[in-house]
Amino acid sequence: MEKKLEGLLKKELIGMHVEVVGKNVQGKIIDETKNMLTIKTKKGIKKIIKKNNKMEFTIENERIAVEGDRLVARPEDRIKLKNR
Repeated sequence: MEKKLEGLLKKELIGMHVEVVGKNVQGKIIDETKNMLTIKTKKGIKKIIKKNNKMEFTIENERIAVEGDRLVARPEDRIKLKNR
């Protein structure tokens, strides 16, 4: 499970399905900044701050929970880590 979590932290998040635990927000990530995810939901576009939120990503029919604090970084910087 930890390997999948580490792999997720180094992936592009745009296009992934996410649920924000406790916020009743779920949908597809359409944009990401250092501190925020923009999610397209059935009710419209929602902007969620990464810090202090818990996210559950669905990858290959498996749910992976991530503390949002671990995602706080510029997307391009987080992705570069896999090439090192």
